[in-house]
Amino acid sequence: MSAWLLPESVADVLPSEARRIEELRRSLLDRFRVYGYELVMPPMLEYTESLLGNADASLNLQTFKLLDQASGRMLGLRADTTPQVARIDAHILNRKGVTRLCYCGPVLHTQALGLHNTREPLQCGAELYGCGGIEADLEILNLAVDTLNLSGLKGYRLALSHAGLLAAVVDGEGLTDSLIRRLHDSLAQKDRPALETLLAGVSGACKANVLALLSLYGSVGGGNCVLNRAAETLPRNPKVGAVLNELRTLIARLQETVSAIPALILDLADLASFDYHSGLIFSAYVEGCPNAVLRGGRYDDVGAVYGRARPATGFSVDLRELVSLQAVHSKPKTAIRAPWVYDTELMAVIRELRSQGEVVLQSLPNTAQEEEEFVCDRQLVQANAVWKVVPIGMNQEKLK
Repeated sequence: MSAWLLPESVADVLPSEARRIEELRRSLLDRFRVYGYELVMPPMLEYTESLLGNADASLNLQTFKLLDQASGRMLGLRADTTPQVARIDAHILNRKGVTRLCYCGPVLHTQALGLHNTREPLQCGAELYGCGGIEADLEILNLAVDTLNLSGLKGYRLALSHAGLLAAVVDGEGLTDSLIRRLHDSLAQKDRPALETLLAGVSGACKANVLALLSLYGSVGGGNCVLNRAAETLPRNPKVGAVLNELRTLIARLQETVSAIPALILDLADLASFDYHSGLIFSAYVEGCPNAVLRGGRYDDVGAVYGRARPATGFSVDLRELVSLQAVHSKPKTAIRAPWVYDTELMAVIRELRSQGEVVLQSLPNTAQEEEEFVCDRQLVQANAVWKVVPIGMNQEKLK
């Protein structure tokens, strides 16, 4: 086997893409900070008891595991950063009030989530702990919209849903948690045949109500509003009413505070993990990408496994994916070409230019110059014993 081959769905990040990823990382972390979010850096690996304490089956399968030679215990390489941040909030910081945390770092997956996806996403996200009200959800949604807009994505759709809706729809029908879990998974995949098979033994009304969720997709306003259709179609019990009212209030407040969402929709079948989310769920989609580019929502009590259950809401994105979807790539940075001369005055000029943020590339002796990220439009030349920055190709007679 060739020494340069990499594992399937694992790739090097080359200069142009790496620079754009890093620029986006910096801009997002700066935006998180002005909202008051504090940066944390959890370790890449932990004991599986901690890393997977409240994980669902899919996250467990996505986690690489290995034996720790120091302790003899099983370690896991994180496939998602949220459980680690929940551990930090619950066990290490242990603050009484609201805690806002953010992070950015690689995660590893045993399998790529899509045909062209990487198994090493660069996950960036924000989490808000200690507030169970709609105000926290609105703050996280505002920050998520800022993230998408800073990423340069055009025409994305922000889809809202609620993890408690299915349980409310089947309330009183006597369905087991196991069946509800499988219904959640089939609804999230929009798999009607699987749903019909799972619902074969339930009442006709219950089956119709669950299948109706598949069609409850679309606009949040106007005469054909999804919430209006849901209120007419779904069971009129208090739990369904509470979920729909929560979504109605949140949408109204979101439209009052955010004006930069290209499209806001409801997808009441877009349900995430049965064991993980507990309230609002939101996802962002762009044309031509089959998977959500941003996912988030409320997951109250996520810290229970670490000894401290409290409200939590947040979101995450893969920076590598966001950069790959950017419509316009930034141009290479202009630079200054300098000769390689053992001259103290030249080196002093170069240091000063670099301190001002200029890119100065020195031409090393007997080598060809090849750069992808920089375009040299100026050069350092010596005239009358003084080093000057001049445009490349400038007539040397003008320097005298």
